[in-house]
Amino acid sequence: MRRVCATDLCPYNSSPVSVCSSARGNEVRVTGFVSEEFEGLQAQVLGLAGRQVSSREVVERSLRRIEATRRTLNAFRVVRAEAALREADEADRRLAAGERLPLLGVPVAVKDDMDVAGEPTAFGCPGDFPPRGADSEAVRRLRAAGAVIVGKTNTPELGQWPVTDGPAFGVTRNPWSIEHTPGGSSGGAGAAVAAGLVPAALGSDGAGSIRIPAAWTHLVGIKPQRGRISTWPDREPFRGITCFGPLARTVADAALLLHAASGSHDGDIHRPPTVDVVAAATHEPRRRLRIALSLRPAFAAVRNALAPAVRTATLRMAETLEALGHEVVEENPRYGPIGLAFVPRSMAGIRDWTARVPDRALLDVRTRANARGGLLLGGEVLRAARAAEAPLRRRIGEMFWRFDAVLTPTTAVPPLRTGALAGLGTWETDSRMIAACPYAWPWNVLGWPALSVPSGFTEDGLPMGAQLLGPSNSEPLLISLAAQLEADLRWHEHWPEGLPAPR
Repeated sequence: MRRVCATDLCPYNSSPVSVCSSARGNEVRVTGFVSEEFEGLQAQVLGLAGRQVSSREVVERSLRRIEATRRTLNAFRVVRAEAALREADEADRRLAAGERLPLLGVPVAVKDDMDVAGEPTAFGCPGDFPPRGADSEAVRRLRAAGAVIVGKTNTPELGQWPVTDGPAFGVTRNPWSIEHTPGGSSGGAGAAVAAGLVPAALGSDGAGSIRIPAAWTHLVGIKPQRGRISTWPDREPFRGITCFGPLARTVADAALLLHAASGSHDGDIHRPPTVDVVAAATHEPRRRLRIALSLRPAFAAVRNALAPAVRTATLRMAETLEALGHEVVEENPRYGPIGLAFVPRSMAGIRDWTARVPDRALLDVRTRANARGGLLLGGEVLRAARAAEAPLRRRIGEMFWRFDAVLTPTTAVPPLRTGALAGLGTWETDSRMIAACPYAWPWNVLGWPALSVPSGFTEDGLPMGAQLLGPSNSEPLLISLAAQLEADLRWHEHWPEGLPAPR
């Protein structure tokens, strides 16, 4: 396995120190180029507000890092270099005038399924897409919070696979090992944050597409309650199973980005009650929690096996929770036939999106096959799938009468190699995908919050993740529990070799 070296990823103005790394289970030590310039989302907000650094400086650094890793990591589909610098200069003028906003002047990225005015939204597809005339609601809210959108990150075609590669943009690689994928479908976002190109990014999650990259790039990824972040101008992308959410290195940074992007549009169908996610990241759970440990995924017509390293990492996470004072009991959710409620909605979403592409003949043959499936599974089948959601919520929700949260692996295996799904037929692609990532998608059917946190490393130094699941509107509980774990495990101190460590 080839490691990313400093010359691949570090064109920064940094002082070289000793370069070494070791990886044994949950212990990974990385030293290399220590850069006092690099900071997380909250630290950048504070530095900008205190005039210790300018928005132009942090945006320029972000753009340099993006360009320096373009051929190595290939995290971005669109880079808004000139526009971002103009917006940074405007942010500096506002900061100098005393204005303060949650993200004023901070560079962030969004996935290429979100509209940014003046840029195309290709969602991983080939073809000549026209520029969008307006920001999506989530992007509008990020701008209203003062963020500078430096670019749009890569995603596989229509977000269908847990790897990020395709003919439209090439292969996106994992900063922890460029021979491996950062996951998908928010793989570009995960790679960008893990490599320090941006302090945080907004992704989307229709079957684990935030949580899988979070697990495979050693990040925190939050799939919030359906409707927490508006998906407008799509009222219900993929018939309600897809939502937007943050990827960041720390729980507090993820919570801040979630807070900034949250809110409804007048046309939205789902409008959950407001919750305080920022405050939740600053305190531990106020009581001892009862947590269900579940290693058995929902039924799917594919055999899967939990990799020993992932199993060990998840059990170690359960032990950590117990050491922190919580009770952990082995028990599995009663998922029932939840897959029957997922597939028709997923296929219908693919069919919806293929109607927007300039040339469907350029799409992957698997995409066209899935779009045909969306037609076959429409009508009564699709309506039945939607109608099944409420009974499934009642069935699975029974366990939250006895438990506060559920702990599972985020994925069944460590990161796949790049090209692992390339050239396969539709059924083999689906089989390998489901076998690798069987734990995340049921919560998309339910629309409930889920959160992935780093759970350790394989012997080869590849990241893994553990998933915290909760009932409706439980983001504050999951975030406070994740913050407690972070304070103990300090995963944010572990970096890919050759990348700048935080000060």
